[in-house]
Amino acid sequence: MKKTIIISAIALGFAFHISNAAPTTETSQLTSVVKTKISVSPFCMSIVKGDLETVKKLIDLGADVNASSNGMTPVMYAAKYNRVEILDLLIKEGAELKTRSEKGLNAMDYAKRSKANDVLAYLKNLS
Repeated sequence: MKKTIIISAIALGFAFHISNAAPTTETSQLTSVVKTKISVSPFCMSIVKGDLETVKKLIDLGADVNASSNGMTPVMYAAKYNRVEILDLLIKEGAELKTRSEKGLNAMDYAKRSKANDVLAYLKNLS
C-alpha cells in the first residue's frame, strides 16, 4: 500500500511537471513591443497650439527658428497647422523655408498635405 501511494505521488508530480512544460517540438517566436516616446519641443508645441505670444517669448529667449523637433522644423509645423501669423514671424526671424524634413518634405509640402489654404496662399505670395 505504501508503494502504491508513493508511486501515485511520483506519477502525479511528473504529470503536473509535464503539463506546465513548454512545447519542445514547436519553435516558439518571441515578440516584443517597443514603445517610443515621440517628443516635440515646447517651441514647436507652441506653434501647433497657435500660441503666438509664447512663440515670440521663446524666440526672445533664444529659441532656434530652424531647430528640428521630431524631424520637422518650426516652419513645417506652422505650415502643417495653418498658422500664418506664426509662419510670418518665423520667416522674419530667419527661418529657412526650403529645408526638407526626414521624409523629404518642405513647408509647402506640409501645407499642401494638410490643406492649409491660408499658409499656401501666404507661401505662394512669397515666391
